[in-house]
Amino acid sequence: MSEEHAGGAAGPQEDDRPEARLERAVRAAEQALIEFEIAVETFRVEVENFSRLHHQKLGPMYSRLDELDALIAEAKAAESGDPEDLRRAQEARALVQPMPGVEELFHDWLGSEGLSPEASAMLTDQPVRPPERVRPSEEVRRIYRELVRQAHPDLAQEEAERERRDAFISRVNAAYARGDEAELRELSHEWAAGPAPAEPQLTEAEELYARLEWLARRKELLTVVAGDLEGSAIGSMLRMAPDDPDGLLNEIAEQLLAQVAEREAELAKLVG
Repeated sequence: MSEEHAGGAAGPQEDDRPEARLERAVRAAEQALIEFEIAVETFRVEVENFSRLHHQKLGPMYSRLDELDALIAEAKAAESGDPEDLRRAQEARALVQPMPGVEELFHDWLGSEGLSPEASAMLTDQPVRPPERVRPSEEVRRIYRELVRQAHPDLAQEEAERERRDAFISRVNAAYARGDEAELRELSHEWAAGPAPAEPQLTEAEELYARLEWLARRKELLTVVAGDLEGSAIGSMLRMAPDDPDGLLNEIAEQLLAQVAEREAELAKLVG
């Protein structure tokens, strides 16, 4: 038996041409970029949702604190007559929005019979029910990821196909931002029934190099976007409790209510 046959039949060999290696590198870079974009978009939606809920629930409390600070500064200035105290009072007043009443302070925490259980619990030691979810559900996130992997514009080589995917992914992103599972499922069916994407025509090494360069630039841009999101006030706050943003919001609300009570007590002493 010859040495060639003794070794057994050789398995399929991977194409080792320079163009083939470059194409594999492009495919790997495309998939890595898509995963990165999914992560950035997911965090962007979480930041926007958390920012909206933060403003809705806590904005009136911040306004009330500003008003109380101004009243305290004005009371101190009236008592001392000191020019520096007067200046501080003017600066504090300039920061104030109209002072919210109880209804505004608790927004939708008011019911027909007064404070809702959530608002009442905030003023006692009772546990507080978490507010509405900030994050899309796990199923919504799963469908979103699958859609992006299938329909991402970066997988297209022809301009017409890229434009079609751009328009489709814009609708996917909007549905994801709303956490609309039904619409995402409809979009998934629509994509599956739509025209098949054109076959990529990566036959020239120059095209592959240009593609890699574009992917690298796109990743740099996304890195800047991700850095801005993470460095923002809301992004930094959200990163403190990525698994329980609702609990973090509750904790901040409790701290603000305690500060409101302290300021009101201080003002009561000043005005007698």
